[in-house]
Amino acid sequence: MTTPAYQPQGVSDKSKVVAGILQILLGGFGVGRFYIGDVKIGVIQLVVTLVTCGAGAIWGLIDGILILVKGGVDGQGRPLRD
Repeated sequence: MTTPAYQPQGVSDKSKVVAGILQILLGGFGVGRFYIGDVKIGVIQLVVTLVTCGAGAIWGLIDGILILVKGGVDGQGRPLRD
């Protein structure tokens, strides 16, 4: 059995409550994802929202609720703090 070369240590300095609220309110622009350092998903959410003339913002709303309920990880793989 092999172990990954990089294992994140500790808890993120980013809050899951702040990330979830940002994602619910401004999720169509990927703001919550940018906040936690997940730039790739943030850009994809922004592009989807622009291409679908705003309908893609539903993804941000659902994503924000999931972040609040389940938590998540920051861009470095550390769990978000409560």
